[in-house]
Amino acid sequence: MGVLSADAPQWFLRSFVRSAQGAGATAGTEAIEEVGQGLLDRWSDEDRHFHNLRHLAAVLHRVDELAEETHEPDLVRLAAWYHGAVFSAERKVADAARGGEQSTASAVLAHDELVALGVPQRAADRVADLVNAIVRHAPDPADFDAAVLNDADLAMLAAEPQRYKEYKAAVRAEYAHIPTEDYLRARIRVIERLLARRSLFLSPLGAAWEEPARQNLDMELHRLRKEQAKLAAS
Repeated sequence: MGVLSADAPQWFLRSFVRSAQGAGATAGTEAIEEVGQGLLDRWSDEDRHFHNLRHLAAVLHRVDELAEETHEPDLVRLAAWYHGAVFSAERKVADAARGGEQSTASAVLAHDELVALGVPQRAADRVADLVNAIVRHAPDPADFDAAVLNDADLAMLAAEPQRYKEYKAAVRAEYAHIPTEDYLRARIRVIERLLARRSLFLSPLGAAWEEPARQNLDMELHRLRKEQAKLAAS
């Protein structure tokens, strides 16, 4: 899935420090960097084939691209840092089967770590709320910050065909330990739920990604259903 440059961690840490300070953190730079490094370690786990540093960088890039549509861009950036900080493939599959979780360990981690860095309670609560808002990728369209975070996280769905193929392979690799039948069932449910939405992307700038994303999802759903039927027949 590509390798980030050797100085990428420093770029990440500088970005995290700026966002934390922009959100009102009163802790020193060294303390903020320590928390940022802990997040980088989480995103760098060897079992993460898609929810990894490359994905984090892509989401942060998209947030910057859509920043003019946000009210509090630094809080949205912090939510991007934390939205997949705590990740479990098994739990994600179980949540997909149940229709999604109501709160996330990532949101709790965001709140606790940001408060410890001196970020005001209101801002820490808001970051946690933003993390929870994209669990089902169906935030309140009137919440511009949540809409931007949603669109930044889903932007990969609109990737050109080869990149989307890589994305599908990375997602499957992340769930390699999940039996094929269970994976197909969960993935189909996720895609059907996304396609049933009136709009995948909620921000004005993100609207340009709607058509290519739906084309990619339609093609993937067709392939998955064929694979599921073939498996059932055998």
